[in-house]
Parts: sequence; C-alpha cells; structure tokens
Amino acid sequence: VQLQASGGGLVQAGGSLRLSCAASGRTFSNYAGWFRQAPGKEREFVARISWGGGSTYYADSVKGRFTISRDNAKNTLYLQMNSLKPEDTAVYYCALGRMSRSDGEVRWDYWGQGTQVTVSS
Repeated sequence: VQLQASGGGLVQAGGSLRLSCAASGRTFSNYAGWFRQAPGKEREFVARISWGGGSTYYADSVKGRFTISRDNAKNTLYLQMNSLKPEDTAVYYCALGRMSRSDGEVRWDYWGQGTQVTVSS
C-alpha cells in the first residue's frame, strides 16, 4: 500500500488549502485519517473518516475549520482546511488504519510521506 499526499503550500492566515492523499494497493483498512507534526512537537491527530459510512471525527483544534472527506471510487482522501492559523503550520500526513473490535481504537497501519503546510501571519 502506498499513500501519496499533496496540496501543501504557503498561505496567509485566514486562507484555505485542500490536501489530497491518493492510495494505491490492496488494503483492508476501514479508516483514513490526517495527522500533523509541527517543528519540535510530536505528531498529533487531526481528523479521521470511515471509508464505508463516512463518519468523521476531528481534533478540537480544527473542528469547524477543517473538513475530511473521501472519494471511494478514486481511493483518495481529502482535507479541506479553511480559516487557517499560523499554529496550523506543520507537515501533514495521511494514514490508513483499522478499528480494533476490542477497544474501538483505530490502529494506523500505513502512512504517507507528508506535505508541508505553512501559514504566515
């Protein structure tokens, strides 16, 4: 399985960007998600979506500003980011995973290479 993220760039505060993540190869993953890592910080969860039903879940820091979506036919994941803030600056990673039946947590099995998002003030 390969994940190819794209769409990052430099944008002013208040602007928008849309990230894409194209998945190839066979996988039994039923969840897709976005994470980010800012300089000097640990990777953090941003949003996730189920491939089948489309249910979504967001980190509080992006709720109401970011929208995760997927196109099953194209095997592509998206992250629409609006009202961007300087604190959103990070490398954004897409991932595929499976929800554990035992505890309901998603285990992330595959990761993309990351795309840089820089928000200037």
